[in-house]
Amino acid sequence: MNPLASPLPPAPLGPVLVVGDGRMGRALVAALRAAGVTAQGPAGRGATGVDVPVVLLAVPDAEISAAASALVPGRTVGHLSGALDLSVLHPHEAFGLHPLLTVTGAGTSFAGVTAAVAGTTPAALAVASGLAGVLGMTTVHVRDEDRPAYHAAASIAANFLVTLEGIAEQLAATTGVERAALVPLVRAAVDNWAANGAAAALTGPVSRGDDETVARQRRAVRERLPER
Repeated sequence: MNPLASPLPPAPLGPVLVVGDGRMGRALVAALRAAGVTAQGPAGRGATGVDVPVVLLAVPDAEISAAASALVPGRTVGHLSGALDLSVLHPHEAFGLHPLLTVTGAGTSFAGVTAAVAGTTPAALAVASGLAGVLGMTTVHVRDEDRPAYHAAASIAANFLVTLEGIAEQLAATTGVERAALVPLVRAAVDNWAANGAAAALTGPVSRGDDETVARQRRAVRERLPER
């Protein structure tokens, strides 16, 4: 047997190799080290994981399969995708760990975040749950058939919101109002939604049934931002 391909026992708390030198990869390495985990990387694509029992792939979805193929057999391999199941990691013992979090840099905290976890074996699931736990995350299980809807919900909650705020920023700029003036409004709206749900949190002319005001707003958007 090739000694480089010999199985290594899974270790939920490390050592862990993180592959992918993007924002998520750097944030995970920093957070794992801060939590006392022996974390290596972030390594570039093509890393083999020869010296570690656990490899976590922090790469774009389209590159997960290729990154997994570069790893020597016998590792427990995880990805961070919210949309994909674990078949892209075949034939490795595999796990999924998807934090519901927007990562902006190496100092990102994962504490209090919810993470979707999965595993092809109980041991692999224990690795995912162990990593989530040491980072202070709570876990949920999402069925494979539910992953597209789950990931769409996450994208709407984060990306769609940011897109809308970008439009609001552009429109406000035409009146001389800067983005900072909108920030307390946005935070209050999100906090209200988090506490009470969408129906109770909705305010403004739509919630009051003020059709004339809504019509004036729509005309203003067409005039000031015709490309929208």
